[in-house]
Amino acid sequence: MVVSRRTLLQAVTSAGIVGGVGLGQTALAAPATAASAPGDVVGKVTVGYQGWFACAGDGAPIDGWWHWAQNWGQTPSAANKAIVAWPDVRDYPTTYRTAFGDLGNGRPASLFSSYDQSTVDVHFRWMKQYGIDTAALQRFNPTGGEGPTRDAMAGKVRGAAESQGVKFYVMYDVSDWATMQTDIKADWTNKMRAHTGSSAYARQNGKPVVCIWGFGFNDAQRPFTPDVCLDVVNWFKAQGCYVIGGVPTWWRTGDRDSRAGFSGVYHAFDMLSPWMVGRIGTIADADNFYNVATVPDLAECAAHGIDYQPCVLPGGVGDRQRAHGDFMWRQFYNMVRAGVPNVYISMFDEYNEGNQIAKTAESQAWVPTGSGFLALDEDGTACSSDYYLRLTGDGGRMLKGQIALTATRPTPPTVSAGDTAAPTAPGNVRVTGTTGTTVTVAWTASTDNVGVTSYRIRRITGDAATPIGTADANATSFTVTGLTASTSYTFDAQALDAAGNVSQPSNRVTATTTAGSTTDNLALNRPTTESGHTQTYTSANAVDGNPGTYWESTNQAFPQWLQVDLGSAIGVGRIVLALPPIDAWATRTQTIAVQGSADGASFSTLRSATACTFDPAGGNTTTLTLPAGTTARHLRLVFTANTGWPAGQISEFRVFGT
Repeated sequence: MVVSRRTLLQAVTSAGIVGGVGLGQTALAAPATAASAPGDVVGKVTVGYQGWFACAGDGAPIDGWWHWAQNWGQTPSAANKAIVAWPDVRDYPTTYRTAFGDLGNGRPASLFSSYDQSTVDVHFRWMKQYGIDTAALQRFNPTGGEGPTRDAMAGKVRGAAESQGVKFYVMYDVSDWATMQTDIKADWTNKMRAHTGSSAYARQNGKPVVCIWGFGFNDAQRPFTPDVCLDVVNWFKAQGCYVIGGVPTWWRTGDRDSRAGFSGVYHAFDMLSPWMVGRIGTIADADNFYNVATVPDLAECAAHGIDYQPCVLPGGVGDRQRAHGDFMWRQFYNMVRAGVPNVYISMFDEYNEGNQIAKTAESQAWVPTGSGFLALDEDGTACSSDYYLRLTGDGGRMLKGQIALTATRPTPPTVSAGDTAAPTAPGNVRVTGTTGTTVTVAWTASTDNVGVTSYRIRRITGDAATPIGTADANATSFTVTGLTASTSYTFDAQALDAAGNVSQPSNRVTATTTAGSTTDNLALNRPTTESGHTQTYTSANAVDGNPGTYWESTNQAFPQWLQVDLGSAIGVGRIVLALPPIDAWATRTQTIAVQGSADGASFSTLRSATACTFDPAGGNTTTLTLPAGTTARHLRLVFTANTGWPAGQISEFRVFGT
């Protein structure tokens, strides 16, 4: 079981909060310019995402109440708990009954499992809804018993990020990882690097983002030497990564929670994100840190061409730190007036420490009786369960200059107080169009006593209803993408309002995708795999619909291959391949064979090696016609030569049906 960072680090620096500039003084912040242009982390709001909760019966390899209970083998209860705050689970399609007493309102005390894809989808839908740009998936030592579950969670996060339009990246935590120096490289190479092929994987300066949390901390959990840490940082940079360092609070001064001698390590990172949980707990603390940490840290980073991503904390619910949002908002205010371009929220779903922004019990009516948990109204001010998500959204808008700098919270703790009326269900849900990969559904607008804010479209599979997309309040149609040809799907819709009320489901509608016309690109945004790639030119670039991005294989190592999964075995007639249609791409000929497979394991040759010429004057495209009657789920291109560069290169891998 991983012990929380806060528990271990709070004692190290509890005496080190005040220093430098006095609390009553104000340091003047010079105008700050980020070292990098806006990307998926610079200029954005990032949240730390644990994704580490499991429940008995959810099918997770960990097979227990992971992180919900002290004893994972026993059902969570008031005597067996590992959390200090209770989640609001009303939005989750699947929950699991615990041994806690019923909630104050008489409902059963149930919890969610992060292992359910529907749970991760809910979380990433919230991120999208409340203006969160990027999620940092926490990855602790994956070589032990937790490894298989953590591996699966990476895939679930990828799927949710892709479907909801949110970015994600891998954040390694090196705590208690004795063989980290070799293991972390192997884990990235063999497992995590594959996720950089996702369209949702975060990139900064054109490079996939990876974070390493824990180098330089002055404690026994992270005893690594500067040489070991620098080796790891430089290795990731050599892989073409943009590397963030989750570093001690006092990285700049090299004392208190920071080991001496790590300045070279800190300055090797592309971005620094100093840890803050357990360091501050009041508005006065936040103002002091503005003077003694934020302003000088930002200046130090700017002087060395390093990006800076400080933490913003909602505060511990059980520690009564939140002050109905004032504590968190003061930090946002201080970051913006200092000129900080981006922040890291600690954390999204950290119910173990109580510093989560995800929906949380708003009052004792939503807390298990006899549990001792506090709710968001612990200081006497009523707060809706999504209040800290809304506050994060406002903070992000102020950070990005969309609202003016203000020391006063623009979001009240509750919205439309007393609004408990749900919107009417969307009417006359119907199918208005299908292709081989899409279904378009339409509906009649819902009504609400205050106002509909969005519509939720759900896919129905058996007894489960999984949210797959969100449309805004003015929309009356939605196109579901990424579907499989010749397949039946069932959908319904719900309407939501600003108070979080959700309508009853609409009527259900079923549609069957077409067999795939000769004009549908069956490979668009489908999953890809590859023999390898160089720098950031991953296989996902070949199916993203953008001819300006491309896949480039490992150099000087033919043969190489690029593969797409069409989702099911379907008839395919031709493949169109392209390179970027720009003058810089001179004419070249690549030798390419086409292979097909039904299971992704056993392949047969569909077209033998062919010399394919890509001429910029002709749009840099070539067409490969497949034998009549060809059926395949997986299509693989095998490259054995290229007259223009010693690697396989493709910007668009398009597949068309018969």
